[in-house]
Amino acid sequence: MPSSVTASATASVPGRDRDFSVVAQALAAPARSVFCNLLMDGTARPAGELARAAGVGASTASEHLSVLVAAGLLERTASGRRRYYRLAGPEVARALEALGALTGPTPVRGYRPSRQAARLAAARFCYDHLAGRLGVALSEAWHASGWLREGLTPAGAEGFAALGVDVEAARTARRPTVRTCADWTERRPHLAGALGAAVGARFLAAGWVERHRTDRGLTVTPAGRALLADRWGIDTAEPRTAEGTVGFRSAG
Repeated sequence: MPSSVTASATASVPGRDRDFSVVAQALAAPARSVFCNLLMDGTARPAGELARAAGVGASTASEHLSVLVAAGLLERTASGRRRYYRLAGPEVARALEALGALTGPTPVRGYRPSRQAARLAAARFCYDHLAGRLGVALSEAWHASGWLREGLTPAGAEGFAALGVDVEAARTARRPTVRTCADWTERRPHLAGALGAAVGARFLAAGWVERHRTDRGLTVTPAGRALLADRWGIDTAEPRTAEGTVGFRSAG
């Protein structure tokens, strides 16, 4: 370990204030990418579940997870004999989502992985807020309707509150109320921040979306489809691409 004097001197040298290699090395294994992708929805998952998803043994998974914890990407908690892992915070999710825009997609082979990839692109959680085509379509609709500008507008505060979103809690949270997050599949921003989290929580609680059991994807329920169409003219049924993925677009 460098001394504090050395570290201080090094930090003052232009261009040497960030050591990206620490994160790069932590992510430099396919199994670790699987872990991070699964945990991008903000959930905490047991080590055994993560190991099965990555197709590795328990001891191998433990080694990989320890690397991610040491790098500050994951947090580990214990409940009885089981250890649970989750992303270390929304800033980690935001960084990984942005990093996804620079990486190529994982090769998809077979019907089941193809369907899973299609579901994730259509609608998913990015830590605690809505992402994918659903998240982007909503964000664009809210900007078009004047609910969002550089931040939350008075009309937006009233509109979100009418939906049952806890706007006041979002405003007083210890994180920015409104911020954008680069959507890695759409290459356009979706709503993040405390308001994005409050919206995501409301959509789940109201039953407008449901979590998938095996990944971080979301299913838009019939009630959710009606809300999207009636409130913002978002059509979740069409268009349907040649690959069979569901699109989200404005009916206007």
